[in-house]
Amino acid sequence: MASTLLHLSVLAFFPALMALSASMDLLTYTIPNRICVSLALGYLALAAPLGVPAADMLLNISCACAILAIAFVMFNLGWVGGGDAKLAAATALWLGWSSILDYGVTAAIYGGILTLIILSARMAPLPAALGRLAWVARLHNGRAGVPYGIALAAAGLAQYPGSSIWAAAGA
Repeated sequence: MASTLLHLSVLAFFPALMALSASMDLLTYTIPNRICVSLALGYLALAAPLGVPAADMLLNISCACAILAIAFVMFNLGWVGGGDAKLAAATALWLGWSSILDYGVTAAIYGGILTLIILSARMAPLPAALGRLAWVARLHNGRAGVPYGIALAAAGLAQYPGSSIWAAAGA
């Protein structure tokens, strides 16, 4: 029973926090630190009991650190938000080196599609009823950015089934 609960936790934890991070970014243009910290701590708490080898865990940690460094530079250049940088690093911890390139390419494709959809929607007048919703008005604002956390979360979910922790959960 405890083993089944552990396996179910691994299968649900990451997707739930990815969905939460995407939702928060859509609604508020922020990804709270507690989500990224929960992702990191959740990986560390779940991987070892599932039997993910320590060497694989250390490699995933090195991947997360490398992505955090790259994303920090991108943040300082104004290319991504701080929450996006932290979310990418936390996601890298779960995916590791074996999936990180696919994650980056998938996130870029999803982000491009998301950007095109938002830019297209901004060309049309916003109906008054929708304009009363703060998050819709913010999305429609041409000076606002794109909630890229949505693309990062979707890409993470797309790559998750190929991760070592997913395999360890026996999915």
